[in-house]
Amino acid sequence: MTTDGVNTAMDAMREIFPETPLQLNEHLSRRYGADIWLKREDLSPVRSYKIRGAFNFFRKVTAAGGTGKTFVCASAGNHAQGFAFVCRHFEVQGVVFMPVTTPQQKIDKTRMFGGPYITIRLVGDIFDQCYAAARSYVEEIDGLLVPPFDHADIIEGQATVAAEVMLQLPDGTVPDLVILPVGGGGLASGMTGYLKDVVATSAFLFAEPSGAPSLRQSLEAGALLTLPKVDNFVDGAAVARIGDLNFQALKHFLPQQVQLVPENAICVTIGEMLNLEGVVLEPAGALSITALEMLGPEQLAGKTVVCVVSGGNFDFERLPDVKERAMRYSGLKKYFILRLAQRPGALRDFLNLLGPSDDIARFEYLKKSARNFGSILIGIETTGPESFAALLQRFEEAGLGYQDITDNEILANLII
Repeated sequence: MTTDGVNTAMDAMREIFPETPLQLNEHLSRRYGADIWLKREDLSPVRSYKIRGAFNFFRKVTAAGGTGKTFVCASAGNHAQGFAFVCRHFEVQGVVFMPVTTPQQKIDKTRMFGGPYITIRLVGDIFDQCYAAARSYVEEIDGLLVPPFDHADIIEGQATVAAEVMLQLPDGTVPDLVILPVGGGGLASGMTGYLKDVVATSAFLFAEPSGAPSLRQSLEAGALLTLPKVDNFVDGAAVARIGDLNFQALKHFLPQQVQLVPENAICVTIGEMLNLEGVVLEPAGALSITALEMLGPEQLAGKTVVCVVSGGNFDFERLPDVKERAMRYSGLKKYFILRLAQRPGALRDFLNLLGPSDDIARFEYLKKSARNFGSILIGIETTGPESFAALLQRFEEAGLGYQDITDNEILANLII
């Protein structure tokens, strides 16, 4: 990848969409005492940066006269939508393999972007099964597989984000910190490669989901690893193995430059950006902004920071879960198993322990655990985390038997 090659790709992209905005966010800048710039890839035609790599891949194949073949991709999300959009632009046939479990909303959007130029095939329950089917199909028809991140032309296409950033920053401004979300590594490897002679190596920070730390663990091991399992909540970045080419481009960075971001902290960002800024973010799109919170004002004050907002394809059916996770992370909601005596007035005595801002959000009798006692699942919401410290003290003083299960992921997944 060369600077000239990236710039050529950027210029060619103007055929299908204008540059995405680089916006100075006043809310975040005030919070951290810094200039926080957001590169709004959520405002591309497909609401993510994935259209860039797909366009560059197709552009290169078209220039080489390869449009007679059928293009194939496997994806349940942003890559599929970018692929479909570009198929329609170049008027070539494409086949999108998606897991059977893909939400209908994503299937419909992919079909809308591709129109008559794409065919969608639903195969398998998980992505790995879907991807295997796509590869078999490519061999069967002698087609062209368009990978989501592990290809030189895809990386070059994603690097155009960096090229635009440098054109959009005020004259003479060089970022003190560039925060990049990481999944498969296409965006991160492309942007760091383009900016290597402009931005110091130490000025990059990679935001990776805590439940899918492929880059962090690979850097710590000094070799590319495959995670045995991942948390799929951040679906746009939950990758078990970063791409081979992508790791080669990123392996010189320090493990400490990968900030692991808790999934529930991402939910806080999604809610805040929606309510305060009117910005709709998918979990992967909120990674870089959430990383700011991990650093805090003490590490950011006075700096010029660029955060890449990678996508905004958020399914609002997930909003209740996002709110729930955000409240738990912020200490505003807790769940307890209570052991209450089965006698008249026991529940009233418990209710008298609650403070004026404590609200019961869930109450469920579970089972009789002894002849004179019963177990209760209760969820309590409050206005500030300090309220729970006082409430637990009152529990202790009253001799109430309880277990806090808020952070018990096994129980949370089963009953919350």
